[in-house]
Amino acid sequence: MHFTSEKTFNDGIAEREFALGDISGILWTPPSASASAPVPLILMGLPGGIGMRQMYPRLAARASSTAAQGFAAVCIELPGSGGRSPLPGAEQVRADLARAVAAGEKPADDVVDRLILPLVDKAVPEWQLTLDEVLDLPEIGDRVGFSGGVIAIGVRLAVIEPRIAAAGLFAGSYVPRTIMEEARQVTIPLHVLLQWDDEGNDRGAALALFDAFGSTEKTLYANMGGHTGVPQFAGEDATRFFARHLSLAAG
Repeated sequence: MHFTSEKTFNDGIAEREFALGDISGILWTPPSASASAPVPLILMGLPGGIGMRQMYPRLAARASSTAAQGFAAVCIELPGSGGRSPLPGAEQVRADLARAVAAGEKPADDVVDRLILPLVDKAVPEWQLTLDEVLDLPEIGDRVGFSGGVIAIGVRLAVIEPRIAAAGLFAGSYVPRTIMEEARQVTIPLHVLLQWDDEGNDRGAALALFDAFGSTEKTLYANMGGHTGVPQFAGEDATRFFARHLSLAAG
């Protein structure tokens, strides 16, 4: 991991941009973070196809809320997003998806698989590599949560990555059949956010995914409104979820 820039805001939050091979990312740490008092870490997921730079205002706001709880936060550019090379076949599958949506049809399972699974297969190892590097920093502790999307990436990480202790997932993207099956293996505490009128989300699939999760502690947090209409208090409730499961007081 090579840090390429660093700045500190008035509230004491440090923001460091980094490069890890061809992966770029941003790490935010609260002023309380130190080698003698390492802080928990939140992996902040991004929507697919939207670059980290375009998402920066929302990411910085989420990181600020996370830092207020005494946690660090990190995000990375997803494969095929920002300035990264497109994933093979991405242009064709997005055209196939657009045709189905324009015709008012549910996208075929094959289209969803080709759209999401290559992203999951490439992004999850990159998240694990990032986690390896960030956890080597002395100011970062070993309590880790995943927050955001793409929800299929969050599901895969929750299944295979034992360092993730809790996840707050955004139900706003398509879910392949294999990911639905993997969800049955998830056992960590979950907080799932669903916008009830999300124009780009299959509500039935989102509810089926929630039902499939094997976790004994899982909460579905549904609000009226479209994809971009998430109320501020919903984010605050998600922050409290992580405070319960990742703070030092939690165990």
